Amino acid sequence: MENNKILDLGGHWRNWVGNQSCVSGAKGMPESEAQLCEMVHEAYRLEMKVRCAGSGHSFTSVVPTSGLLLSLAKFSGITNIDQEKKQVTVKAGTTINELGKILKENKLSMINQGDIDTQAIAGALTTGTHGTGSKLANLASSIKGMKIVKDNGEILNIDESTPDLLRASRVSIGSLGVISELTLQLEGSYNLKETIWREDFESCMEKHDELAEKYRHFGLFWCPTEKSRHYYCLPDTAKTSVSGNTKDVCEIKVMDKTDELPITKEFEKIAYSSEIYPIEYIPNFHELEYAVPVKSAKDAFREVRDLILNKYPHCEYPLEYRFTAGDDAWLSPFFEQDSVTISVSGEPGTDYWGFLKDVDVILRTYKARPHWGKLHFLTYDDVTELYPKANEFRKLRRDLDPRGMFLNDHLAGLIK
Repeated sequence: MENNKILDLGGHWRNWVGNQSCVSGAKGMPESEAQLCEMVHEAYRLEMKVRCAGSGHSFTSVVPTSGLLLSLAKFSGITNIDQEKKQVTVKAGTTINELGKILKENKLSMINQGDIDTQAIAGALTTGTHGTGSKLANLASSIKGMKIVKDNGEILNIDESTPDLLRASRVSIGSLGVISELTLQLEGSYNLKETIWREDFESCMEKHDELAEKYRHFGLFWCPTEKSRHYYCLPDTAKTSVSGNTKDVCEIKVMDKTDELPITKEFEKIAYSSEIYPIEYIPNFHELEYAVPVKSAKDAFREVRDLILNKYPHCEYPLEYRFTAGDDAWLSPFFEQDSVTISVSGEPGTDYWGFLKDVDVILRTYKARPHWGKLHFLTYDDVTELYPKANEFRKLRRDLDPRGMFLNDHLAGLIK
């Protein structure tokens, strides 16, 4: 790379769990939109690829590049709050945790949220991140507009006046350009009441439909062994368990909006929405997650459970199971499809690939689609088959970025 003052010499990068890394040719950490545009334009002039690292929470190779690697960690904060519309415009590097604190001060809440809140907002939303709730869509569905830096360093404004572009960009994995700002739909501030307990697997399956319908949020961790819950720092709910078992059990969580005051009852808590959603994770797992059509979810769940119990009893990580309503984002795992996400994990330092491939074989029979930030085995042809708008997305992407400047090898093999 030639010497200049716009970009810094690159270096080593790795993601949060250490299964993805790269040595970039250049790096940049802009503190303003003008600096961001200047850096992207300089990379274009130097014929370099450009990727953003976000907070590094993806397990897949969506970040690695030998070109320009951008961090937006210093490009964060709120640029506008519209109380009448209940919308916020937020810089792309803002973490979900930071956003939640600001929204609480302004008596607003995100419509839904996932169980990790340390992610950068742009990376989390545009890889398809979700929470749980059978009537709640993924986080990207709240995007009402965004600003993207194009290859020439100019800003592209996207909003509801450009509906196809908006539907394409909501889940675009950074492949259309570098996101500068997002405008999100919110709702008035609300508290959530969380209740957790333990059920035997079959008992949980009997209550499955009722729980999904009754509660705003219903999800679970299936734990094949007594040791399983420790991998995800899940509490010991034995005192309030309706099961006497400690293995082949479901650790269930339900949440609903509430006007109750905070309580101290064991395994129940009430707090502001963004203080309830997150849970603690230690980066000790490599995760695969697919969205299965909701009508097939219980069957798929049973098959993966049987696989673990009978073929991979040494795979002790919990299986996570969450509901998400369909949306209209072209590359969303939930495009026009109400779904349940099923996720499994491999232990770092072990050869878990055969296990994940066997899970993939099961879930692809149900036409399941992956979370773009989680491990998967999709090919270019799989994307074409599973996403009805895949070719329209690819054409739009090529029109915006004919050089493929915002792709890396991993993404080029899927959506070029």
